[in-house]
Amino acid sequence: MAKDERRAIGLARGIARLFEAMDQVSLAEFTVRNGRRADVIALDAKGLFTIVEIKTSLADFRSDAKWREYLDFCDFYYFAVPEDFPQEVLPDEHGLIVADRYDATILRPSCEAPMNASRRKAQTLRFARLAARRLRELTDPGI
Repeated sequence: MAKDERRAIGLARGIARLFEAMDQVSLAEFTVRNGRRADVIALDAKGLFTIVEIKTSLADFRSDAKWREYLDFCDFYYFAVPEDFPQEVLPDEHGLIVADRYDATILRPSCEAPMNASRRKAQTLRFARLAARRLRELTDPGI
């Protein structure tokens, strides 16, 4: 496993802890309907989705133009970076989270951009089914 990949896994853990503290449930590695895989997606009690794109380095950010393709699949969008990331290169119009493997902090809140209702319903079902499947795999690894 590459260093950036290990670091991203650690950041995802800290982000999940942040969402848990905010009474939201989250999944890592969630594929949205257009085929793109969100690093972290969270669902709140109102049914609103947040997608977090993790960037471990400046090179990682500069080499990735796909992040805009997530915007139609969430109500809130954040970049999450480690503390040593040059934050000034990130777009101001999206939220910003600084994370490590133990915790995360929202430095800039995301503006709400409501999802399409039919897309929300379909994604909520996919989220629930994936969460149930992952739980099942933990309790019965042979399936």
